[in-house]
Amino acid sequence: MAEENVGGDKPLRKISEAFKDLEAVLNSSNPGGDVPVADFSRACSLVSPLFGCLGIAFKFAEMDYVAKVADLAEASKSIDTLQAILDHDMEGGSVRKAGSHTRNLLRVKRGVDMVRVLFEQILQIEENSLRGPASTAYAKVFAPYHGWAIRKAVAAGMYALPTKSQLLNKLNENEVSAKIEMQSYVASSAAVVAYIDQLFHSKNLGVDW
Repeated sequence: MAEENVGGDKPLRKISEAFKDLEAVLNSSNPGGDVPVADFSRACSLVSPLFGCLGIAFKFAEMDYVAKVADLAEASKSIDTLQAILDHDMEGGSVRKAGSHTRNLLRVKRGVDMVRVLFEQILQIEENSLRGPASTAYAKVFAPYHGWAIRKAVAAGMYALPTKSQLLNKLNENEVSAKIEMQSYVASSAAVVAYIDQLFHSKNLGVDW
């Protein structure tokens, strides 16, 4: 049914195109190829509906992710680039404080990476169940930073995940079109995630906090 779909359009295509644009910025001749905060937050906001499509297992991620993307969008009004976000918070001594733009950037990056791993896993399997791909993505990206209670709640929620066909229906995609868009997102988001990781390491901040 059309009303079950996300926005009635092609959210997966919008996501893949937005991250392709971010990758193009990184590959451009701009000094340092730094990514504008406005462009990054816009691309990340397009990913938000995917968490909603996955149901209760990722409800925590959806709420946390949406709030932090909104913070970065607000920050873009006064801070131009991702590197400038880190510099701004380092100067203010607020890098690791709850609610800092830098801390929120790190957590949004994990959301982007979780979807990347999820798509990677979906592309590698033939079965209709998403439990395996979603469990792998959660274990690899989020689980190391979550306590026992959240991990247990997520594990229980995995049984309420939609099937792959149900997910594609919600996204207005078929197997062929979804594969193309997922492959594009996997490649471009990997480049963006790697850039953000490199940015944190270049400032001696690390990414495991």
